[in-house]
This record gives sequence, C-alpha cells and structure tokens, in this order.
Amino acid sequence: MNSVKQRVPRLLPWLDERRPDVVCLQETKLANEAFVELLGDELADRGYAVALHGEATWNGVAILSRVGVDDAVPGLADEPGFPHPEARAVAATCGGVRVHSVYVPNGRVPDSDHYRYKLTWLAALRDQLAAGPDAAIVCGDMNIAPTDADVFDPDAYVGQTHVTPPERAALAELQKLGLRDVVRERWPAERVFTYWDYRAGMFHRDMGMRIDLVLASPTVAGRVRAAWVDRQARKGSGPSDHAPVIVDLDQAPDGDIGPVVPPPSTPFTKGDPPELPQSRSRR
Repeated sequence: MNSVKQRVPRLLPWLDERRPDVVCLQETKLANEAFVELLGDELADRGYAVALHGEATWNGVAILSRVGVDDAVPGLADEPGFPHPEARAVAATCGGVRVHSVYVPNGRVPDSDHYRYKLTWLAALRDQLAAGPDAAIVCGDMNIAPTDADVFDPDAYVGQTHVTPPERAALAELQKLGLRDVVRERWPAERVFTYWDYRAGMFHRDMGMRIDLVLASPTVAGRVRAAWVDRQARKGSGPSDHAPVIVDLDQAPDGDIGPVVPPPSTPFTKGDPPELPQSRSRR
C-alpha cells in the first residue's frame, strides 16, 4: 500500500471493482486503532472482517476477508527485531485456508545489519509456515526477486539487495516446504513485474521487479484458475508503487486474462543501468 491512509481513494474503488474475497495488505503504516477508525465502517459495509498487525508510521500488515477471519495471529513466533519486533506478519484462517500476509524487511544494503535481520526474519517465517496447516497461502511483499527473469535488467542490480544469493536461498527454503509460486507457474516465460519505482518513466517503460509473491501449498495451488497482476491499479493519480497480484481459486470471474493487465505502454530497451531505489527509500 505504501500508506493505506493515502491510498483510500484507490483502495475502496478497487475493492468495489474486483470484489476479492480475501485481501492481503502490506505497508499500511497505521496502528490497529487508527486503521479501524479510518476504514472499519467502509470495510464492514462491504462485508469484510479484518485481522490487523499495525504500527504508526512504518510497516503494518492486514487481512480483509468476506469468508471469515478465524484464529488471527499477529507476528511470528520467536520473531527477530530491529531492534524490536516490527509489524510485518499476520495470519488468519479464511474460508478454510490459512492466509499469511507478510512484509519482509527490505535489507537495504548487502551484509548490513538490516540485511542480516532480513535473513533471520525469513528463517522465523519458514519455521512458522513449517508448523502447518496443509492448506495455506502466503501473500506479500517479499522484497526478493526470485530469479533474474524477475527484474527488468539483471545487470542493473549487481551489488544490490533483493537479488543476492542468500536472499534467494532464503526464499527457496520457503518453497522447499512445498509452497508454489502460483503466478510464475501460470506464466513461466512471460515478463511479469509487480513493483515500479515512482521516478518518471520507470512504470511506463516497465522497468520493474516481481517482488510481490503468492506462495501456495499444493492443496491450494491445485485450485488456482487464474493468476495475474492488475497493472491497471498502478496507473493514474496517487497510486502505490506496487500493483495488486490477483489469484482466483475455483473460479475466475475475469477469466485467465494474462500475466499483466494491461501491458506496458513503452517497454524498456536496455541502456545505461539507472540508480536503483532499494536502500534509498524503502524499508
């Protein structure tokens, strides 16, 4: 969201348009009480119950569900901090599926204290997911591009976070639990991104990264009928720098309409690598 307070004019119309049963939000940047005061009535009117784990100013995650919110748990067991535990994970059972909304630490600079915190946090997430249940889905800003195919230009990311071998190995450890990257499974060879920096031209030229992932256990992944990135939601005035990832289970009201909707207007042509924003502006 990059601040839910700023995105309310975008979020509510999007909910009305797409009508998702379950929504996972990251980087809400609101304490729980402030979130409820801001959006509680609007979400209740639309049939959503909420599970929240927020803090003022930074971080914050949420689950919105029209199919129930049971056994909501904020945070991770034995969660590391920087220096204290942050609001980066919340889980709840929604319609029989254990849903995890996560906002993985950025890492900032390879081998920094925040980078080591990121790897330790991911290990704690793995331990929690390993405890089950079998029907589970992890949705969120992983701040990791799984492969070089998930960034617009691998050469531009040399020496940067989000693409280093330890980060990718930590993500692979999650997938060793049986979790499947449902968007990449659906579109194995296509160019698919979910995040574009705000700087002029990055979005329109499709100079992005795929760092917002949906990882599903086999019983849930087997139900996937469509998986795509709603690029339209990144357009216009006052968007987040991320686009929603949509996964349909059992039925696909919009159809299996392609990896990215709509396509980029001016695709990137490789040239001089630009300055990258990971450590400059993101947590």
